[in-house]
Amino acid sequence: MTALSRVPLLAPFQVRSFRFQWPADLSTSWAFEMEGVILNWFVLVSTGSVLALAVFASLQFLGTLISPFFGMAGDRIGNRNLLCLMRLVYIAVAAILAALFLVDQATPVSVFALGIVAGLVRPSDITMRNLLVGETMPKELLMAAMGVSRTTADSARVVGALSGAGLVALLGSGFAYVVVCGVYIVSLLLTLNVGIRRLRVLSESAIAVSPIQALRQGFAYVWSTPDVRAATLLAFLMNFAAYPFVGQLLAHVAKDIYGLDQSGLGWLISCFALGALAGSITLSTRGAWIRPARTMLVGAILWFSLNFVFAWITVPLRGEILLVAIGFVQSLCMVPMAVILLKTADPAYRGRVMGVRMLAVYGLPLGMLLSGPLIERIGFAWTGTLYSLLGLALAGLTAYRWREQLWHPEAAANQL
Repeated sequence: MTALSRVPLLAPFQVRSFRFQWPADLSTSWAFEMEGVILNWFVLVSTGSVLALAVFASLQFLGTLISPFFGMAGDRIGNRNLLCLMRLVYIAVAAILAALFLVDQATPVSVFALGIVAGLVRPSDITMRNLLVGETMPKELLMAAMGVSRTTADSARVVGALSGAGLVALLGSGFAYVVVCGVYIVSLLLTLNVGIRRLRVLSESAIAVSPIQALRQGFAYVWSTPDVRAATLLAFLMNFAAYPFVGQLLAHVAKDIYGLDQSGLGWLISCFALGALAGSITLSTRGAWIRPARTMLVGAILWFSLNFVFAWITVPLRGEILLVAIGFVQSLCMVPMAVILLKTADPAYRGRVMGVRMLAVYGLPLGMLLSGPLIERIGFAWTGTLYSLLGLALAGLTAYRWREQLWHPEAAANQL
């Protein structure tokens, strides 16, 4: 443990819960990415429509509408227990999809239907992970822990995307999904050992509050806390205008712009993830010397600027290099944002605040649904340009409107 404390990147592993949570989250993220490559490619090839791909991708975030209730449920039954139930759902959905692919009965309709089921649960997975970290981690290790925690998703986009494409090519979609089920099962077994010594932060009177009342309290708290409000609004903007072009739409970029196959899509996803992983590691090792709110704003501006350039790239190698840079600044934006929300929120409201924050993810399906018809009408380059310019304008407005809470060096959001 003494050796772990001397290395910033490894310091969070001094906490027993984190030693189980990190590999559990890593396994889940690997399975998510493997599924994403398999299903996004299946939908695009079987329908031949980028609009259908956009609609399917939007279904994966359907649960953002009910995500605040996941935060409140975690307050009542325990975040670890809720996360285990969620991961049981992943296993069930993956098992059904594996059976459909094995007997060659998978259709766009069945994939869309199961996508709705998974989409009701999956968006809250990141919220529950962050809540567990905030609940079990000392404040002085929070930035490092959030950076290390973020590497689970970032590294999974490298390994999961490539392995998903490789497994389909080698074994076919059915057996690839059998592997996905196995990874989910490993994740569940590890999650059972997470957060054993849970902190009770709610009083009995708070627990007795109805879900609707608790949701209202969460919205009121977010709205009345300037730095939390600004970070939540910025989260919505990033999901609406930035993430679509480095997420599900990469299948369209790979197939229709770069002329690549499924393995090429895996490489594009991996390039973005490599940059994000480098950003997360940088924050884990140097996080004690950064200003979280300032870093978040600078990362947002750089992200939109790089997205603007990426929209006009037509050469795969140049696109891959740019995706690495985009992934890096993405981490500089999103990791400090999560730290601000976990650190500044009252522990009694933390679940509700993170639940409201998850509603911001609904910007992603909205952005996807709007981008689909726009791409078919004016093309990917002009759609990316419109989104990037809108993002730059609104991110700049956010920085100016809440400059005292987000840019001032002595502001609470800039203290660790």
